[in-house]
Amino acid sequence: MSKKSKALAPIAHVETPVEELTLAGVMELIPGVDVEVAADIVRKGSVVKGAYKKKYAARAAEAGIKSKVAQRSCWDWLAQELAAEALTNGKLDEARFRALLDANGIRHEHWATGEKRTKGWEGRLRMTGRLALQKVVAEQGHLKTAEGAELEAPADWVAKFKN
Repeated sequence: MSKKSKALAPIAHVETPVEELTLAGVMELIPGVDVEVAADIVRKGSVVKGAYKKKYAARAAEAGIKSKVAQRSCWDWLAQELAAEALTNGKLDEARFRALLDANGIRHEHWATGEKRTKGWEGRLRMTGRLALQKVVAEQGHLKTAEGAELEAPADWVAKFKN
């Protein structure tokens, strides 16, 4: 069993289903979790399942990472690079993110445009873009930045996501 798997085991097997957790329950269950992240975990009607939110927050909190950005994502190599490249003060910089998608040859002009900008469009754009980038970056072995630099993907990350 890997170190990561052992670290997540106690939290992943909590008897209380995420749907039944309260804000106080999440704060107790995941020491070090950000209050806004904890509130998001118990919020109803999200596209992302609460169980995933709980795992993301637990992984970051156990690693001692206080960043809300880290606690709201899987925080793997690509997530960290995307945060560095396309987030400003924890918010998506749409122009930079779209430039990153362009640099990697991903068509995106039909994502979250005009009247499609309903509540949560930034998160859907970021998640959809990440999934598209994940496939492309795993195949080519590097992430191209908007400026044209190539960031080499770690071999273990490529192996995990290459089809």
